[in-house]
Amino acid sequence: MESDLLRIFDALERAGSKYLVVGGVAVVLHGHLRVTADVDLVIKLEPANVRAAMQALAALGFRPRAPVAIEQLADADIRKSWIAEKGLTVFSLWSPSMPGVEVDVFVAEPFDFDSTYARAVRAEIEGVHVTVVALDDLIALKRAAGRAKDDEDVRALLALKDQADD
Repeated sequence: MESDLLRIFDALERAGSKYLVVGGVAVVLHGHLRVTADVDLVIKLEPANVRAAMQALAALGFRPRAPVAIEQLADADIRKSWIAEKGLTVFSLWSPSMPGVEVDVFVAEPFDFDSTYARAVRAEIEGVHVTVVALDDLIALKRAAGRAKDDEDVRALLALKDQADD
């Protein structure tokens, strides 16, 4: 795993943020190697948790791609307006110190966060704790997305699941 990703996960862990790694990085962490250009996160959308996560990412130099303040993600009314008026699904962050990594944070929880978090895989990579969405939940997310690359991921993840069941 790239050290930039580990720095991101370590910062989130140190901030005490409740988050789940989803998307392509989660696919890789579950055991299917594939290329991905960003890290997708679902953060528990409670204001204090969002503020902690955004402060941790801002300390790494991350800032929103959109011309808004990073703290605005913590405001439920603002998130609702972004969804309704702009069709926003993720809040994209970039950092000049980590140009190869973009962080996409879901602006709405795509599942019941607490129950999904309870099923999550907690891995340790090079001394850094990482909270990854469980395999079945990742498969469900990928199926719901329905893009060609997500369909490919579903096939690969189902094969991994079959191997684990043997």
